[in-house]
This record gives sequence, C-alpha cells and structure tokens, in this order.
Amino acid sequence: MPADTEEEIAALVARLQGGDQAALGELFDGHRAKLRRMVELRLDHRLAVRVSASDVLQEAYIDALKRVEHYFSKPGQPFFGWLRLVVGQRIADVHREHLAGKRDAGREIGMNRGANGADSTCLAARLLGNFSSPSQAAQKNEIFALLEEALNQMEELDREVLALRHFEELSNTETAELLGILPAAASKRYVRALARLKDILESIPGFNR
Repeated sequence: MPADTEEEIAALVARLQGGDQAALGELFDGHRAKLRRMVELRLDHRLAVRVSASDVLQEAYIDALKRVEHYFSKPGQPFFGWLRLVVGQRIADVHREHLAGKRDAGREIGMNRGANGADSTCLAARLLGNFSSPSQAAQKNEIFALLEEALNQMEELDREVLALRHFEELSNTETAELLGILPAAASKRYVRALARLKDILESIPGFNR
C-alpha cells in the first residue's frame, strides 16, 4: 500500500536506508500519480507516439534504485523532491536520445526541461490538448505559436509555480518546498500566474476552452 503520512514515509525511508529495496517500490508507488503528471506535462509533445509516461517512470524507477545512495548523502532533503530530480533527469535523457541535434522553428531543444523548469512549449502543448475539431486543428499551429510567445513573457518562476500547482496538481506546501520559497510567496505567485494565464488565453483569437 502506498504511504500516505509523513510517519509512513519516514518508516519506508528508514527501511530503504537499511537495505530493503522493496521500500523504494512502495515509496515510488505512493508518488506515482504525481510523477506521472510531471512526465505528461514536461515530456516533449512530439514524443507522445514514441514514448509513454509509463516507460519513462519505469526507467526512472531503475535509475532511483541505482542512485538511492545519493539521496542518503544529503540528509534532510524531501524524498519526493529527490524522486522528481531522478524523473527529471530521465526526461532530459529521453529528450537527448530522441531530439538531440534537431531544431524546431530555429530553436535548440531545451534538454533540461524536465529537471530545471517548465518552459512555454510544454505549457502551450498542454493548453492546446483539447483542440480536436477540424476547424481547431487548422488553427492549432498558429495558436500554439501565440501561446508559446505569450507564456515566454511570464517570469520563469511564475511559469514553474503554474506548472506545479495547476498542471501537476501539487499542494502549495509541496510547491514551496520544491522551489525553496515560503508557502506565502508560492501562493502569491500562483494567484498572479493564474491571472496572467487568464489574460493570455483571452487575448488569443480562436482559443475557446
């Protein structure tokens, strides 16, 4: 059963430190839904037909098994935060494997997207996910470019707060902990980012959610 409380997580971490590898599986399963949302948001949308979120998570779990001593070398760090780093590195490796050397509209691929922040491309791709009718499909490339440009004008930290709270569905406390800021600051930035996102969507012709 996945661990739900801090006490249960601490007990599993202690088991893992004692050499019980099964504890890692329980810890990973306890965070799997959150990690899946992370992968689905940050994996380049062009890879959707080639790489599944499940594949990325499976490889990330193997990575975590190999690197678990790295977690215990830095006592005090949240285990979920460490898992996100492992998954983020796996996303970066997938991008490097499948997209290295390719260009998109004259821009280099952001290889560190999974580990170092949500960029405007992945947010725009998620926002356009519901465009499915023929008339919408015809506009999609143009709207994507407008969305990406507008999102790129947001502060990087605001984009990341938006990604964590709105798309990955993390709590304000989790978001603040991951970003190393106070919960009050994370909450303020989230409200500001949502307002900015609303303005962006309303400013783009043809974007109807």
